[in-house]
This record gives sequence, C-alpha cells and structure tokens, in this order.
Amino acid sequence: MSNPIDVQIWSDVQCPWCYIGKRKFEAAVEQFEGDVTVTYRSFELAPDTPVDFEGSPVDYLSQRKGISPEQAQQMVDRVSGIAESVGLDYHYDRIHQTNTVLAHELLHFAKAHGKQVELKERLLRAYFTEGGHIGRAADLAEFAAEVGLDRDAAATALAEHTYLPDVKADMAQAVAYGIQGVPFFVIDEKYGISGAQESATFLAALQKAAAERESTPVEAS
Repeated sequence: MSNPIDVQIWSDVQCPWCYIGKRKFEAAVEQFEGDVTVTYRSFELAPDTPVDFEGSPVDYLSQRKGISPEQAQQMVDRVSGIAESVGLDYHYDRIHQTNTVLAHELLHFAKAHGKQVELKERLLRAYFTEGGHIGRAADLAEFAAEVGLDRDAAATALAEHTYLPDVKADMAQAVAYGIQGVPFFVIDEKYGISGAQESATFLAALQKAAAERESTPVEAS
C-alpha cells in the first residue's frame, strides 16, 4: 500500500473510554499488515467544567448525571476494571476533574510540531494514572516539554489561544458527522466506529479500507 490508512480520532483527554479505546485500537494496528496515520481531533465532553472542579470525580459524575454517589462509584469501579484488562492503571482517587479546552489546544500545537501522538499518551497517563493537572497552562507546558516540545513556545500558544480555532473546527466537524460521544474513529473518511470497540472490530475496518483501496482501478494519465 503506497499511502497509509488515515484514521481520525475524536476524543477527550478526560474520557476514560477514550484511553481504553486507544489501547484496543493500537492492538489492532499492531496486527494490521499496513501503515496507519493517526490524527487526534478535539471533542469536549463537558466544556462548562471549571478548571478546578471542587470535588472528586465521583462527585462530578453524581452531579452531572443526576445519580447517587454509590452509583457513580460503581461506574468508576467498572471502567477501572476494564482499563486494567488492557494494561491501564486508573487512579480515580488522584484525578483532578478539569476543563480540557487548553489540553485540546496543546494537542493541536503538538500536531503542528509532529508530536501529537506522544502528547496524547502523555496527557492521558498524567490524568488517569499520575494525578496530573491537565487544565492549567503551566502544567500543560511542562507536559509538552516532556515529549520534546518547546516549553516556552507551548506556553505562548496557550496564552494566545493560537489553536483555539482548530479546536472549534474539530467540534464543528463532529457535529457535521453526527458524533455525540467519544471515542469516535473515522477510517479513511469512509467508516465510522463509535466507542471503545474490541480490537477485532478495528482490525476488520482497517483491512476493509485497505482492500477497497487495492480494488480501486487507477485512472490512466
């Protein structure tokens, strides 16, 4: 295959299913006999969340979904167990619930400098495992530096909201596609896969996209 299969992934950095879906998709890519390019697109699950939410993730879920703290805890326990099954170690007792718009802006900055995939992984690990704060510009600039990006340039981009139009464009595209939840995978602009599906589902879609490319006749010049 001369050109890699293009995969666009709409997700949010504080979405537990997005991290799980990322691992399942990566497992599919490892089995796929071809090249894949991945671009992460912005989707804010809760743009009204304050940068420093006062309370725990369980409090947040309880308030946002209108459920009891006990029900919210059950949700957290369930997703943590599924995360563990794909090698992820969630620590909800450490999580700082926050607003993710700056994290999305930084991911676009990283994309412009060839480090988006690395930063996406770093931010997810910081949020779900390490208890890092992904809503504050200073913290985000440090995470950028950790993956080889220029800290000062990242801080300037965040201060000036250089990439906010890109975040809004991603959100608008999500609306156009009818995306209402994440993760959402668009494969070769043909196939949409919603949710953290099993690796076999992703692999089948990649293989189908590749097969269709190979069966498409090349027009004579």
